[in-house]
Amino acid sequence: MKKIFGAKKSQDPPPSIQDATDRIYKRGDTVDEKIKKLDAELARYKEQIKKTRPGPAQEAVKARAMRILKQRKMYEGQRDMLYNQTYNLDQVAFASEGIKDAQQTMTAMKAANKELKGMMKTVRIEDVDSMQDEMMDLMDVSNEIQETLGRSYNVPDDIDEEELMGELDALEADMDFESNSVPSYLQPDKETDLDSELNLPAAPSGHAAIPANRQQEDELGLPTVPHASIRT
Repeated sequence: MKKIFGAKKSQDPPPSIQDATDRIYKRGDTVDEKIKKLDAELARYKEQIKKTRPGPAQEAVKARAMRILKQRKMYEGQRDMLYNQTYNLDQVAFASEGIKDAQQTMTAMKAANKELKGMMKTVRIEDVDSMQDEMMDLMDVSNEIQETLGRSYNVPDDIDEEELMGELDALEADMDFESNSVPSYLQPDKETDLDSELNLPAAPSGHAAIPANRQQEDELGLPTVPHASIRT
């Protein structure tokens, strides 16, 4: 059968938006190069028109310039058309990328929703409320236990604060009386100034004066011999 009808040819995958955009950009670059060449020719013809005198020669140059100008207009129209096509392709590519992002977002949200539902099955609001009530009851019981353990023993409840203040004042008065009634032999001795009691003279200050008639001594304690002056 394949020999009779032939084998089915494998079809190439359709071009993507990026491939089409790249192809159009290449065509646009080619058109821009052609427009630049025409601009250079127009500038050259413009200089020739300025240099030639009015007449048949100048008219011929003008005709060539008009032909180049028409080609330039045609290429500019093609370039504008290519720019419009690239703009449309960019819009389609932007929309396609937005749809892909939306698909990924929806997939992630579905997975998160499924996981959240599975977690919510293990947690019920009734259980949370019941646990909170139990915790409050336990805290109240704990506070009562702490107050009970901190209660003082054998302390009457009907204690007059004024009576306690009177007893405190009396206790302070007794302490002052006991401190004032200490015998002299039990009180600490006071330090006395021995120098003032003995009336001793003050020690001399400075170096002692050496008598003028005292003969000087050498290192061994012997009297020194005066040096005689040599007369010439």
